Amino acid sequence: MPDRRQPDSPTDDNPFAAPPEGRPDQPWEPRSGTGGGNGDGDGDGPKDSDDRRGPARWDPTDPIQRRARYALLAGMWGFFFGIFGVPSVGLLLGALALYWGISALRGKPASTTDPEAPAGLQALGPAARPQRTAAISGLVTASLAILLAMASYGVQLAYKDFYVCRDDALTNAAELQCNTLLPDNVLGDVMKVR
Repeated sequence: MPDRRQPDSPTDDNPFAAPPEGRPDQPWEPRSGTGGGNGDGDGDGPKDSDDRRGPARWDPTDPIQRRARYALLAGMWGFFFGIFGVPSVGLLLGALALYWGISALRGKPASTTDPEAPAGLQALGPAARPQRTAAISGLVTASLAILLAMASYGVQLAYKDFYVCRDDALTNAAELQCNTLLPDNVLGDVMKVR
Protein backbone atom coordinates (compact mmCIF):
# COMPACT_ATOMS: atom_id res chain seq x y z
CA MET A 1 0.00 0.00 0.00
CA PRO A 2 1.57 3.29 -0.99
CA ASP A 3 2.25 5.88 1.66
CA ARG A 4 -0.36 8.61 1.54
CA ARG A 5 1.15 11.99 1.94
CA GLN A 6 -0.81 14.65 3.66
CA PRO A 7 -0.98 17.88 1.71
CA ASP A 8 1.14 20.66 3.14
CA SER A 9 -1.29 23.23 4.38
CA PRO A 10 -0.34 26.72 5.48
CA THR A 11 -2.97 26.45 8.24
CA ASP A 12 -1.14 23.81 10.23
CA ASP A 13 -2.43 24.36 13.76
CA ASN A 14 0.35 22.71 15.74
CA PRO A 15 1.09 24.85 18.82
CA PHE A 16 4.39 23.04 19.37
CA ALA A 17 5.76 23.60 15.87
CA ALA A 18 8.68 25.89 15.26
CA PRO A 19 7.81 29.30 13.83
CA PRO A 20 8.01 29.67 10.05
CA GLU A 21 11.30 30.79 8.58
CA GLY A 22 11.93 34.47 8.78
CA ARG A 23 9.77 35.03 11.88
CA PRO A 24 11.27 35.47 15.33
CA ASP A 25 10.26 33.30 18.27
CA GLN A 26 7.22 34.54 20.18
CA PRO A 27 6.31 33.82 23.79
CA TRP A 28 3.58 31.23 24.24
CA GLU A 29 0.02 32.54 24.67
CA PRO A 30 -3.12 30.52 25.31
CA ARG A 31 -5.57 30.29 22.47
CA SER A 32 -8.64 32.44 22.61
CA GLY A 33 -11.01 29.70 21.46
CA THR A 34 -12.44 31.77 18.65
CA GLY A 35 -11.26 30.94 15.15
CA GLY A 36 -10.08 33.48 12.65
CA GLY A 37 -6.34 32.84 12.74
CA ASN A 38 -4.35 31.90 9.66
CA GLY A 39 -2.42 29.13 11.39
CA ASP A 40 0.66 31.21 12.12
CA GLY A 41 -0.80 32.54 15.32
CA ASP A 42 -2.02 35.76 13.74
CA GLY A 43 -5.60 36.46 14.71
CA ASP A 44 -7.95 38.97 13.22
CA GLY A 45 -7.68 41.26 16.23
CA PRO A 46 -5.39 42.17 19.07
CA LYS A 47 -4.35 39.27 21.27
CA ASP A 48 -5.16 40.90 24.57
CA SER A 49 -8.63 42.23 23.81
CA ASP A 50 -11.16 41.22 26.45
CA ASP A 51 -14.03 40.85 23.97
CA ARG A 52 -12.56 37.61 22.62
CA ARG A 53 -12.25 35.93 26.00
CA GLY A 54 -15.05 34.37 27.98
CA PRO A 55 -15.93 35.12 31.59
CA ALA A 56 -13.32 34.78 34.27
CA ARG A 57 -12.69 31.29 35.58
CA TRP A 58 -14.04 29.97 38.85
CA ASP A 59 -11.85 30.99 41.76
CA PRO A 60 -12.22 28.54 44.69
CA THR A 61 -10.57 31.02 47.06
CA ASP A 62 -13.36 33.58 46.58
CA PRO A 63 -16.02 33.07 49.29
CA ILE A 64 -18.84 34.41 47.11
CA GLN A 65 -18.19 31.92 44.33
CA ARG A 66 -17.67 29.10 46.81
CA ARG A 67 -20.96 29.82 48.59
CA ALA A 68 -22.85 29.98 45.29
CA ARG A 69 -21.59 26.51 44.40
CA TYR A 70 -22.27 25.19 47.91
CA ALA A 71 -25.82 26.55 47.70
CA LEU A 72 -26.45 24.71 44.45
CA LEU A 73 -25.02 21.40 45.69
CA ALA A 74 -26.68 21.51 49.11
CA GLY A 75 -30.02 22.52 47.59
CA MET A 76 -29.91 19.68 45.09
CA TRP A 77 -29.04 17.07 47.68
CA GLY A 78 -31.58 18.47 50.12
CA PHE A 79 -34.26 18.15 47.44
CA PHE A 80 -33.25 14.56 46.69
CA PHE A 81 -33.29 13.62 50.38
CA GLY A 82 -36.73 15.24 50.69
CA ILE A 83 -38.08 13.22 47.76
CA PHE A 84 -36.60 9.95 49.00
CA GLY A 85 -38.13 10.29 52.46
CA VAL A 86 -35.32 11.57 54.68
CA PRO A 87 -36.83 14.91 55.67
CA SER A 88 -34.42 15.72 58.50
CA VAL A 89 -31.37 15.67 56.19
CA GLY A 90 -33.35 17.48 53.48
CA LEU A 91 -34.31 20.20 55.96
CA LEU A 92 -30.71 20.62 57.13
CA LEU A 93 -29.29 20.80 53.61
CA GLY A 94 -32.10 23.11 52.50
CA ALA A 95 -31.41 25.52 55.36
CA LEU A 96 -27.68 25.50 54.59
CA ALA A 97 -28.32 26.08 50.89
CA LEU A 98 -30.66 28.96 51.73
CA TYR A 99 -27.99 30.56 53.91
CA TRP A 100 -25.21 30.05 51.35
CA GLY A 101 -27.34 31.28 48.44
CA ILE A 102 -28.37 34.48 50.21
CA SER A 103 -24.86 35.18 51.44
CA ALA A 104 -23.49 34.62 47.91
CA LEU A 105 -25.96 37.11 46.46
CA ARG A 106 -25.32 39.74 49.16
CA GLY A 107 -21.73 39.20 50.30
CA LYS A 108 -18.55 41.05 49.43
CA PRO A 109 -15.44 39.35 48.11
CA ALA A 110 -12.62 38.90 50.60
CA SER A 111 -10.20 40.92 48.47
CA THR A 112 -12.17 44.20 48.62
CA THR A 113 -11.92 46.51 51.61
CA ASP A 114 -13.49 49.53 49.94
CA PRO A 115 -16.93 50.24 51.47
CA GLU A 116 -18.16 51.70 48.18
CA ALA A 117 -17.14 48.63 46.19
CA PRO A 118 -20.00 46.75 44.57
CA ALA A 119 -21.42 44.11 46.85
CA GLY A 120 -22.45 40.58 46.05
CA LEU A 121 -21.98 39.06 42.66
CA GLN A 122 -21.64 42.45 40.92
CA ALA A 123 -18.13 42.60 42.38
CA LEU A 124 -17.12 39.59 40.29
CA GLY A 125 -17.60 41.34 36.96
CA PRO A 126 -17.79 38.88 34.05
CA ALA A 127 -17.67 35.85 36.37
CA ALA A 128 -20.93 36.89 38.03
CA ARG A 129 -23.35 35.28 35.60
CA PRO A 130 -22.62 31.56 36.26
CA GLN A 131 -22.28 32.21 39.99
CA ARG A 132 -25.60 34.09 40.09
CA THR A 133 -27.23 31.19 38.26
CA ALA A 134 -25.75 28.72 40.75
CA ALA A 135 -26.85 30.82 43.75
CA ILE A 136 -30.41 31.30 42.47
CA SER A 137 -30.71 27.62 41.52
CA GLY A 138 -29.50 26.77 45.03
CA LEU A 139 -32.16 29.04 46.52
CA VAL A 140 -34.90 27.44 44.43
CA THR A 141 -33.88 23.87 45.24
CA ALA A 142 -33.38 24.81 48.91
CA SER A 143 -36.91 26.20 49.03
CA LEU A 144 -38.26 23.00 47.48
CA ALA A 145 -36.27 20.86 49.93
CA ILE A 146 -37.61 22.85 52.89
CA LEU A 147 -41.17 22.64 51.54
CA LEU A 148 -40.86 18.87 51.10
CA ALA A 149 -39.49 18.46 54.63
CA MET A 150 -42.24 20.64 56.10
CA ALA A 151 -44.90 18.76 54.15
CA SER A 152 -43.51 15.46 55.40
CA TYR A 153 -43.48 16.69 58.99
CA GLY A 154 -46.99 18.12 58.54
CA VAL A 155 -48.35 14.78 57.29
CA GLN A 156 -46.69 12.97 60.19
CA LEU A 157 -48.23 15.45 62.63
CA ALA A 158 -51.70 15.34 61.06
CA TYR A 159 -51.79 11.54 60.96
CA LYS A 160 -49.86 10.87 64.15
CA ASP A 161 -52.38 8.25 65.29
CA PHE A 162 -51.77 6.22 62.14
CA TYR A 163 -47.99 6.31 62.54
CA VAL A 164 -48.17 5.38 66.24
CA CYS A 165 -50.58 2.52 65.44
CA ARG A 166 -48.36 1.25 62.63
CA ASP A 167 -45.19 1.43 64.73
CA ASP A 168 -46.83 -0.33 67.71
CA ALA A 169 -48.44 -3.12 65.65
CA LEU A 170 -46.92 -6.52 66.39
CA THR A 171 -48.57 -8.48 63.58
CA ASN A 172 -49.39 -7.83 59.97
CA ALA A 173 -53.13 -8.05 60.70
CA ALA A 174 -52.81 -5.39 63.42
CA GLU A 175 -50.85 -3.20 61.02
CA LEU A 176 -53.60 -3.54 58.40
CA GLN A 177 -56.16 -2.39 61.01
CA CYS A 178 -54.32 0.96 61.17
CA ASN A 179 -55.53 1.77 57.64
CA THR A 180 -58.90 2.72 59.15
CA LEU A 181 -57.23 5.81 60.66
CA LEU A 182 -56.40 7.22 57.20
CA PRO A 183 -58.72 9.46 55.15
CA ASP A 184 -60.46 8.24 52.00
CA ASN A 185 -58.46 10.29 49.51
CA VAL A 186 -55.31 10.02 47.40
CA LEU A 187 -53.01 10.68 50.36
CA GLY A 188 -54.69 7.92 52.34
CA ASP A 189 -54.29 5.53 49.42
CA VAL A 190 -50.58 6.33 49.18
CA MET A 191 -49.97 5.87 52.93
CA LYS A 192 -51.94 2.63 53.30
CA VAL A 193 -50.21 -0.44 54.64
CA ARG A 194 -50.35 -3.21 52.09
